[in-house]
Amino acid sequence: MLSSNSIGIMHNLVGHLLEPVIWTLFLLTALAVIEIGTAFSERYKAIPAWISCGDIAGLEHLAIRRIERSDFLARIAPMLGLMGTLIPLGPGLAALGSGELSILTTAMSVAFDTTVLGLLVGIIGFVLGRIRRRWYDDALRRMETQNIHKSAHG
Repeated sequence: MLSSNSIGIMHNLVGHLLEPVIWTLFLLTALAVIEIGTAFSERYKAIPAWISCGDIAGLEHLAIRRIERSDFLARIAPMLGLMGTLIPLGPGLAALGSGELSILTTAMSVAFDTTVLGLLVGIIGFVLGRIRRRWYDDALRRMETQNIHKSAHG
């Protein structure tokens, strides 16, 4: 069994994680909003420009970076949301045992808010990743078709 010192150290460490988790969720939310704007710019400006210049390797490199960023949001934000759910539940349940319902209410509110925020950012990342994969696959196919036609006629 764990000693009370080990449990105390673990409890203090975990308690200090809530603030960074919340701020990281805020940061990822801002990044998700920026990624939405970037996706519109990609779709209507960047991808057509890459298609017309014919640089397949450059477009592949850009696609990998942008899709990885979307995947990062889709995976990390829900994990942080879960951490933000579980961290306040310990003190909240302890407060319930002491009859301090206001502390429990605050803990539950933080738990639900971080879950929702993490899932929202995760959904945005997932959707952007799927859309970007389709856009870039289509652009690369078009570029390869153009290269085939150029080499057949050139």
